[in-house]
Amino acid sequence: MFISTVLLSLAALSKVMSAATPSFSKTDGTSFIIDGQKGYFAGTNTYWIGFLTNNQDVDTVMDHISQSGLKILRVWGFNDVTYNSGGVWFQQLSSSGSTINTGSNGLQRLDYVVKSAESRGVKLIIPFVNNWDDYGGMGAYVSAFGGSKQTWYTNTRAQDQYRKYIAAVVSRYVNSTAIFAWELANESRCSGCNTDVIYNWAKSASAYVRSLDPNHMITLGDEGFGLPGGSSYPYGTSDGVDFVKNLGIKDLDFGTFHMYPSACELI
Repeated sequence: MFISTVLLSLAALSKVMSAATPSFSKTDGTSFIIDGQKGYFAGTNTYWIGFLTNNQDVDTVMDHISQSGLKILRVWGFNDVTYNSGGVWFQQLSSSGSTINTGSNGLQRLDYVVKSAESRGVKLIIPFVNNWDDYGGMGAYVSAFGGSKQTWYTNTRAQDQYRKYIAAVVSRYVNSTAIFAWELANESRCSGCNTDVIYNWAKSASAYVRSLDPNHMITLGDEGFGLPGGSSYPYGTSDGVDFVKNLGIKDLDFGTFHMYPSACELI
């Protein structure tokens, strides 16, 4: 599932930034601070930018983002495969031994995205894995290590490789002020699970990321299920997500929710 909504729970109208010394982004109460500027900031998704093979195309996208006044861009930090069919891929998962691709058709493509963002003052949210099967996701881990998406969160072999991948990505950009936040997963769900499953996983995974990178923010990347105030979907916890409970995890800096209009029309 590709997200086309503004990503941050606190995002509102875009705010044009004045020139400032780049610094690590952080929270301040219910606001964010980006390069010394406090406020609410608008963002969008460009999941595919790390899969472009032409640097000029990446720069063109970043120019448009910057010129539009958007400040935050979420880009896929994963591209998992179970066999190498060519093209751009970041990680090949296999029960006999997985490979993280640091070559020119691998994480070097993400390197250029970060470099291009740095030079334009754009800040990136980078998720490490997808709940959905697009670009591999948890389904690719299940294919390699067994189990199901529900057991992915507690599958030792899957989690070991997930952490190896996190370490590979974080180590490349640990000093980059272009990183707004690390995201544990895109739309993590555990259908029918007790909310402790995702809570315990998020608590452990965020602590691991924090041990690698004390400066950048971390977020879960969930859709906001389990919100208080109602009894109908998505207020319930049938997908194993308790929004308020998860926000209590000390190494998570802010929450996210994904909004989809009940009806929309493309003209």
